[in-house]
Amino acid sequence: MIHVTLLACLAVAPHSQSTVPSTEPLPERERAPVGDAPSPSLVVILADDLGWGDLGCQGQEKILTPCVDRMAAEGMRFSAGYAGSTVCAPSRSVLMTGLHAGHTRVRGNRRVPLRDGDLTVAELLRAEGYRTALFGKWGLGNAGSSGHPVRQGFERFFGFSDQLHAHNSYPTHLWDGEERVELSNVVPGEGEWGQGKASERHDWAPGRIHREAMGWLRAVPREDPFFLYLASTVPHANNEAGSDGMEVPDVGVYRDRPWPERQREHAAMVSSLDAQVGEVLDTLRELGRAEDTLVLFLSDNGPHREGGNDPNFADSNGPFRGIKRSLTEGGIRVPFIAWWPGVVPAGSVEEAPVHFQDLFATAGALAGAAVPAGLDSRNLLPTLRGAGAPPETPLYWEFHERGSAEAVRFGRWKAIRSPMQTGSVRLYDLEADPGEAHDLAGVPDQAARLEEAVRLMDRAHVPSADFKTPSEG
Repeated sequence: MIHVTLLACLAVAPHSQSTVPSTEPLPERERAPVGDAPSPSLVVILADDLGWGDLGCQGQEKILTPCVDRMAAEGMRFSAGYAGSTVCAPSRSVLMTGLHAGHTRVRGNRRVPLRDGDLTVAELLRAEGYRTALFGKWGLGNAGSSGHPVRQGFERFFGFSDQLHAHNSYPTHLWDGEERVELSNVVPGEGEWGQGKASERHDWAPGRIHREAMGWLRAVPREDPFFLYLASTVPHANNEAGSDGMEVPDVGVYRDRPWPERQREHAAMVSSLDAQVGEVLDTLRELGRAEDTLVLFLSDNGPHREGGNDPNFADSNGPFRGIKRSLTEGGIRVPFIAWWPGVVPAGSVEEAPVHFQDLFATAGALAGAAVPAGLDSRNLLPTLRGAGAPPETPLYWEFHERGSAEAVRFGRWKAIRSPMQTGSVRLYDLEADPGEAHDLAGVPDQAARLEEAVRLMDRAHVPSADFKTPSEG
């Protein structure tokens, strides 16, 4: 199936190259008219550790991604799309809550769940009559906790609730809601959360999850709007498998490439995800729902150096410096592509920065819902419809590992401070220096700009009892 979809995509898409919160209800639906169709639906496809440079439409020359390339050719590519964080759980928390990493609930990869008072995109849309489903990796609360997907607005959940469990692409089980679903894989010495390396591989979890998702999509009544969150675990490595952690059933078209085995596997993982994207788009067309559905393709952070993968081999971070767990551009600038036939201008590229936090207000505008005050989210629908860049706003990140770090982008400028609050500050001009090679912090005529960066970072951080900075103890 992967190869058929890959060839179909290849046939049609040649390989190519200060925060403003939403404070008022939206008075009417901001959408293109679609006759008697329901309110526009929303699909969010989230890759796991996919680098900005892993796509053909962004310069990738080794890995084949014809379906996502086609998606970009038929839609809008944001060249400065940013994840919510440089690791998975906080990035997903920003995506779901519309709050940046300075005050979203989950700011690191520890098992801190969302709470009952946290409002998610799924809850917002479900209150507007949307069918809501999550297939894949959640990472914001396990079974029995307040953060579990079925307690955060999703009527259907199938996949991994725990990020450590999600490392294993051949686990002994997955979760359907809060019910355990057994698989036929064998994992000797399986960890508490389902982590480990399988000795017998039969059921590839990303494939099983995708089939469940497609079944759900096909069953949604035509008159119902829906929010489908496809949070893939591809191409994340199995960290518990050491240097043999790029788990995929078949290397497919890369079998005869004279590459290291892990790089063939990494490429095959990316192309398998690409084929799944192609199936989603083709299914929407088949169901007659393409013209009333906004599809977003994103990645939760930059590329990884885990499981034997070498991100330099295929230049996975493109022209940017750093990878996952870094607040330089390579760790947080990610694929960000929108597709909506008849609404999003085909083949368009938007260079203005956009961010995971913007999903919330955009989803609210799509549904005509009242968006709460105090969010960091901007409505991107006008931009998606070709009306120009969204309002400029500072973008902020925190990272609570490796001694901590924080970063802010304001206009063309980017500052990074490590450790948070007390460390030295680096300053970069991203327009002139996208690779962040030249620190301008010591340049005399940049003193005022450096002070502005410090003010922005100080203002963005709200203390958290769960994620304290070094100076907060």
